[in-house]
Amino acid sequence: MEKSGKVYLVGAGPGDPALLTLKGRRLLQACDAVIYDRLVSEELLDYAKEDCERIFVGKTVGNHALKQEEINQIIIEKALTHPVVVRLKGGDPFVFGRGGEEVLALKEQGISYEVVPGVTSAIAAAAYAGIPVTHRGSSQSFTVITGHTAEEEGNIPDSLTSLAQTSGTLIILMGISNLDRIAEKLLEGGKHPDTPVAVVSNGTTPWQKEVRGSLADICQKVKEAGIKAPAVIIVGSVAGLDMKATIRCPLSGVNIGITGTREIREKLIQQLHELGANTVTAGSLEIIDYSGKPEFDRALMSLEQYHWIVFTSSNAVNLFFQRLAKLGIDHRKLSHIRFAVVGSGTSKILMQYGYHADLVPQQYSAFHLAQELCNIVTAEEKLLIPRAMQGSEELITVLDDNNISYEEIKIYDVVSSYYTPEPGEKQIERLDYLVFASSSGVHGFFQDSDSSTRELLECTKIVCIGEATQRTLSEYGYANTLTAKEASVKGIVECIVENNRNDGIE
Repeated sequence: MEKSGKVYLVGAGPGDPALLTLKGRRLLQACDAVIYDRLVSEELLDYAKEDCERIFVGKTVGNHALKQEEINQIIIEKALTHPVVVRLKGGDPFVFGRGGEEVLALKEQGISYEVVPGVTSAIAAAAYAGIPVTHRGSSQSFTVITGHTAEEEGNIPDSLTSLAQTSGTLIILMGISNLDRIAEKLLEGGKHPDTPVAVVSNGTTPWQKEVRGSLADICQKVKEAGIKAPAVIIVGSVAGLDMKATIRCPLSGVNIGITGTREIREKLIQQLHELGANTVTAGSLEIIDYSGKPEFDRALMSLEQYHWIVFTSSNAVNLFFQRLAKLGIDHRKLSHIRFAVVGSGTSKILMQYGYHADLVPQQYSAFHLAQELCNIVTAEEKLLIPRAMQGSEELITVLDDNNISYEEIKIYDVVSSYYTPEPGEKQIERLDYLVFASSSGVHGFFQDSDSSTRELLECTKIVCIGEATQRTLSEYGYANTLTAKEASVKGIVECIVENNRNDGIE
């Protein structure tokens, strides 16, 4: 079989999606298949094309979903069937990531490959905790080792005792389960009991947690704090330093879970990150395109019968014009049409196709859009409303009550789509806010969650984009939610900032 594919082993970085390299992002955007680990931020998968095949091969401590040999075989198989394959690995592929084994497997099969370095957690986790791994007058070098050996689960490297004599910083990865024995070996090797030690778990992510102490007491402190893997252990004088960032933003340190389509998530992530927030994808929605149905084609082929086209989402705008193009319909057939949109975000998307919105309601909601339409639409005019399968019934109810002539065609659906088998507790742990930008997102999240997930949300503030989404949340028992004054991404962000300020968290 012809080996036409190429494999890129890309370092995804330590957890913060913003630490992915530019080259790594470019390859993700171009690849046909991506094979990724448990510690890879799900936000990075949004860079991949919609038709890119996503293969999860994550492993957890004590529960190896796949053996390394099996992962090697998957990489080879995908390289034989896909032109460009990205093997996305947490941290750097060659820093205890078993990237070398994957390269050897590819070389054996004669498959082309390239390694794209990534930011290693060995340095990044320490930096996010305010610890420089080297510092003039304190540490002139650093050594990175693994906290266990591959030969037998629970074994620790024999070199630990001799490494106790090094004057630089000692960084230990994958060693939290062996911390007691690691500390014991370092003390046996001559390290002073007062030597500073820091343990940073989930470094660079919204769940980052750190514990500081000395070789004499770090084990007890870590146990009391409930620190779990993944964690980085930093031993040496620099572990006593604190050089955390001092720049404060309105949402510095605030952890926000985001649900929604890729488009919504990208906009929210960008604006929230600019304000200092940490974000995590708590629920992913996928657009299912039904715009090719015969009744919609018939409507587009006879646009002369309509006077208004009503868009309640940017998705509807995009699908409308994409279908026009596919049918080869001249835009001049829209010359008599007036456009009504639900809000500023949809208006901007419409403008990208060269059309100004003739009506944008003062309050961004389907209900207020319908009310304002009823004030200006005449009895002789007819509306075309292409929208989602689960679109708000308020729009139709108001139009019916006012005897407005319309044709509603449902051209897409929004369904829940998670990337990993277990999106639950890890996704919502320690979140300050959880954002829902649609009723579909609410249904998708809570239909896939259980009672333990809801318990974790007891201290999390729920934020919704508008009244319709708020009513859907109430169906699941969440009546006390924060609702954006403006049903838009901007409105959601402003709602969170205002609440955070009122709570005195800023």
